[in-house]
Amino acid sequence: MSRSKIIAILTGAISILLAIAYLIVVQILDYRDMKPAPTGELTMPIATQMRFNNGGFELFGNFYP
Repeated sequence: MSRSKIIAILTGAISILLAIAYLIVVQILDYRDMKPAPTGELTMPIATQMRFNNGGFELFGNFYP
């Protein structure tokens, strides 16, 4: 068997394995019946105030030209 034929067969086998793994993951996610992700453990992001001032940004009271 030539090297290119072996690589083609190996690539095809990897492709089939990835396709089967993808289908399994999709089935597991579909099993959840479109339930939303749990939000009890999530924290709110901290917002920072940023202003545009004289051609630069003012952040935390410091001016960056």
